Amino acid sequence: MDQEESSQLRLEVVAPAGRVFEGGVQMAVLPAVTGELGILPRHAPLVAQLSIGRLRALTVDGDWLTFAVAEGFAKVQFNKIIVLADAAEEASQIDVARVHKSIEQAKQRLEMHRSGAVPEGEDVDPYREQLALRRAYNRLKVAERPDK
Repeated sequence: MDQEESSQLRLEVVAPAGRVFEGGVQMAVLPAVTGELGILPRHAPLVAQLSIGRLRALTVDGDWLTFAVAEGFAKVQFNKIIVLADAAEEASQIDVARVHKSIEQAKQRLEMHRSGAVPEGEDVDPYREQLALRRAYNRLKVAERPDK
């Protein structure tokens, strides 16, 4: 491995719909359940559980990429980071109007459950709706402020 290769990481972000990103980066900051986790080249091998949050990566060109990610796992080994997330979306690809609709839908479903007005034959799981709300708010935050 030459000097340039050893000063880079290979980042692969994968969601159920497929690969979201693959490329060389100088560093990555992951939203682990224990807090943000910074990964630089030659990092010790690890597996980390991810929480809903913002994944940031500094590309080899010096640009920051930002992703909204949901729960999942990250594996770091041999200068490669593999992120397997329940959902992942690059900040510039987030449809803000769709996010607002998701927030409203989750709020309506939570209110239906709270008030006992769930239509017959429909199942409203408050845990899933809260999770959908957290994911939507994260996507909104990442889309509106990808640099923070």
